[in-house]
Parts: sequence; structure tokens; C-alpha cells
Amino acid sequence: MAENKASITHQLQSVKRKSGKSYSQIAKETGLTNVYVAQLLRRQAQLKAETAPKLRAALPDLPEDLIVEMMSPPLRSYDPQLIQDPTIYRLNEAVMHFGESIKEIINEEYGDGIMSAIDFYCSVDKVKGVDGKDRVVLTFDGKYLPHTEQVSCIPNLLPFPNIIIEIKFENRLNEKSIVNLIAQVACRKQKQKQKKP
Repeated sequence: MAENKASITHQLQSVKRKSGKSYSQIAKETGLTNVYVAQLLRRQAQLKAETAPKLRAALPDLPEDLIVEMMSPPLRSYDPQLIQDPTIYRLNEAVMHFGESIKEIINEEYGDGIMSAIDFYCSVDKVKGVDGKDRVVLTFDGKYLPHTEQVSCIPNLLPFPNIIIEIKFENRLNEKSIVNLIAQVACRKQKQKQKKP
């Protein structure tokens, strides 16, 4: 699967190079972020059906079989050796160096949670600094996800001593499976009881 991904990525990158367009140019034509375009052309993201015509228009030489492939869920992965590249190493260093402070600010502003990397937008922008020199602006825009309290339903078995469970099985269930089944029934009973006026 990894070899197939590498082959497809090589083909996609060849189409991009032939077009002469940058990721940012393709992004403007498709309405995506430039990083997401790069992810699509590296098979790190899935091409949505509604976006396919826009990408086809931006890259006319993109063959139909590659478009179909891009619309399937990708194998999201990375090569651990990438850390040796100076750009990626420096990004990793920046996140590690500022990470603890970023975490504290997220906790202060939102509570106990994290930034999603799935409901997530990322872009790279080029700006001029006050000294007139080029600067890189990275935007990580992720949905806030709070940690949930993991409440066990096992104690709720006590109010329901007369629960009877019929288990039909061909293979023998282990003790853990039976406990899980009992817990699920207890939770349902508890919810039904709470709904009653």
C-alpha cells in the first residue's frame, strides 16, 4: 500500500510541475488552503466530490483514474526520516519549544482540552516584516475539543439486581465480554429510568 501511495504521489506531483502552478495558485482556483492542496497532491487528504471539478479545472492534465484514486480515503502517514530535513526539523523544534506555553494558554482560554488536527485548517502565507524582509506566517486553525469525564456505568448495576441477559453465542465469551454486556444493559436501564417523569 505504501509503495502504491508513493507511485500515485509521484504522478500527482508530475502533473503539478507540468502545470507550472504553485500550491497557492491552485488553492485560489479551488477555494482550498495551499497546505490542503499540497496534502491532496501527496495523498494525505481525501478529494471531496464537490471539489473534484475545481481541481480538474485547475489541473487539466490530471487523469480521471488519479481523480478517482484521490477520492478514496488515503493512507495518512509520514516518513520518520523527514525530521532530518532542516525545515521540518525547525518546525518540530518550534512546536516543542513553545508547546508547553501554547498548551497553558489553550487551557486558560478554553479549559481542559486540545486543538483538533482533523477539523483543522492550515495555510502558509508570505508577508513582509517591518524591516521589509520576507517572513513566513503559519496558520493552525483547529476546532477546540474538550476532554470528557469518563464515567463508569458499572456501579449502576447495583440498582438492577434482577437484570436477566440472554446471550446467544457460538464461541465462548470471556469474563470481560460478559461484564461489558452487563454494563451496557445497565446503562440503558439507567437512561430509561432517568427519562421517566
